[in-house]
Amino acid sequence: MRILRNLARRKLRTTLTVVGITIGIWALVVMSSMANKIGALVDGGSSYFADKIIVSDSANLAFGFSSAPIRVSVAADIEAIDGVDVTVPEVDMLLDPDRSGPAFNIPDRIVASMAGADKGREKFPIKAALGRLLVPEDEGKNVVVLGSDLGRKFNKKPGERMTVRGIEFEVVGILEPTLSAPDTSVWIPLAAGQALLLETLPDVMQREFKASELASSITVYPDPGVDIPALAKTIEQRVPRTQSLTGAEFDEQVGSAIAIFNAIILGVALISLVVGGLSVINTMAMSVAERTREIGVKRAIGATRARIVREVVTEAGVIGLFGGTLGLVLGAVVVLAANEAGRSSGTILFQLTAGTAIFAVVFAVILGMLAGLIPAITAARLDPVEAIRYE
Repeated sequence: MRILRNLARRKLRTTLTVVGITIGIWALVVMSSMANKIGALVDGGSSYFADKIIVSDSANLAFGFSSAPIRVSVAADIEAIDGVDVTVPEVDMLLDPDRSGPAFNIPDRIVASMAGADKGREKFPIKAALGRLLVPEDEGKNVVVLGSDLGRKFNKKPGERMTVRGIEFEVVGILEPTLSAPDTSVWIPLAAGQALLLETLPDVMQREFKASELASSITVYPDPGVDIPALAKTIEQRVPRTQSLTGAEFDEQVGSAIAIFNAIILGVALISLVVGGLSVINTMAMSVAERTREIGVKRAIGATRARIVREVVTEAGVIGLFGGTLGLVLGAVVVLAANEAGRSSGTILFQLTAGTAIFAVVFAVILGMLAGLIPAITAARLDPVEAIRYE
């Protein structure tokens, strides 16, 4: 109670200091939640690419297309290579070709492969919250499974119908949340995806290919114990006009970019916290100056320097606790409100974890205590006699 009374002596000054800490922790919570979401998306991508190789056409297309579709027949050439277990042609494309939104948010996508034949699901499991997953009998049918975010976005349930790029599909399942790419994907059989892929190509290419001959990529599942990077190089050497992507290459490509992004957003939060820390130093220094005589009396009647340091540091820690708690609450409100507002468009930007919440409050307390250490040492070094004479 004595600590609270000391802080209440200058209510406005204490309040402003708490506000400074609050703003810093609010920024830390919001920025860290954004970093958590990005990290979850990257982890999901790493899990998806683990123990498999994604093979695509190495040629570039004109007409604004970044890469050419790959012929399904290439899968047979790849399977003939030693060390390859299974190949699965897949189609991967934007659900909305005119989509715009935050660059750091994964766009809604269409994913198509042989229905029920994705061998990698035991490593990157997806489960149906409602309805079911695709099964081999779905091949050739216009059926769709929606990721959890898209199920909410389109407000669809199994048995209802929806339009995907102008084609009507029956919804047969809604996935459980994964906090990664499947949440913003629609899953359809390969033949349906191939038909949609053909429609995206220039007219000259539509006349050249049949839909059943095309895929965006071919997923390669190696035999157990095979050196995946070496197998990827062998595929590129043995099969013309192909390029491969392994899990290690995916991690390398995105890892440095994510590290830079995280450093930027956390740096912004830390700048706010430094300002808050300086305000704590200023507040506690002024508090010590105002209580010089009181501190002198305490020292004269036997209070040790350690006790004086402890009292001042504890007061600073309480300021940090108040600011940290308020900052966490405000940050959580912003995160939840932003996510709720974004659900209608499938844009979930933040992921607030218990670890982030605990770290934010503990960090605020430690920051306050460290900031109060300098004024505390100054107070402990006061000469009792001189302090009592202080006016």
